Amino acid sequence: MKQMQQEVDQYISQFKEGYFRPLAQLARLSEELGELAREVNDVYGEKPKKVGERKSSIEEELGDLLFVIICFANSLHIDLEEALDSVLTKFKNRDKNRWTSIEEED
Repeated sequence: MKQMQQEVDQYISQFKEGYFRPLAQLARLSEELGELAREVNDVYGEKPKKVGERKSSIEEELGDLLFVIICFANSLHIDLEEALDSVLTKFKNRDKNRWTSIEEED
């Protein structure tokens, strides 16, 4: 994760404009999430794309979303590895008895 954050930072740092401000980052995040939703709806949902509508892929849209999330984190000096570790710890503690363990099914 750190390497991805560094790679994105190196890319963004080559431009005078740098990172967008937080509200603009949030707007970009919402936009990319909408594009991912459109792809998922096309592939798995009830609303296929119209003839001539731009084809993309779920993989591409997830990549776009990840890029924007990394930009957002970098702009706020958030270490995503630490953030993810914290969230995983929270889920492991809070939800430890919530779901059926694979070992319990045997």
